[in-house]
Amino acid sequence: MAPTQVYLVLIAAVGTGLNAGLFFIFSACIMAALGRLPSQGGIAAMNAINDVIQNPLFFLVFLGTAVVAVAVLVVAFMHALPGSALAIAASLVFLVGTIGVTIVVNVPMNNALAAVAPTDPQAATLWSGYLSNWTTWNHVRSVTSFASLVLFVLAYGRMAGA
Repeated sequence: MAPTQVYLVLIAAVGTGLNAGLFFIFSACIMAALGRLPSQGGIAAMNAINDVIQNPLFFLVFLGTAVVAVAVLVVAFMHALPGSALAIAASLVFLVGTIGVTIVVNVPMNNALAAVAPTDPQAATLWSGYLSNWTTWNHVRSVTSFASLVLFVLAYGRMAGA
């Protein structure tokens, strides 16, 4: 059973790394660029991004990593290897800090943004708050994805060396 756990941790590391890169680029560049646009343009662009990102490849990486993280949890509890505690921590950080924040915070904000017409008089106010809050919570997703990556890499190192 040990090789299965090691491979799951390796796959989870790759998945969390891809997620960390995605969220980082939003925090470092995309949201700042959208913030330079007039509210109508920013809303339209963000809504377009939110539509386009919902594709099979994104869901494979995003939700697939979550599934693998759950599998890591199950296997780590059943067959403790050196590094299992790190793998459990990595899984929990990703599931709560990345997946949980996405579901509880970012997706509802995206839905609220999609529901407003960019020309609505309240759109500029909504957009200003959205930019600030969404980006703050995206920073959380960036940090937790990166932290998960580091923890999975450390877990992999301990497991592969065992």
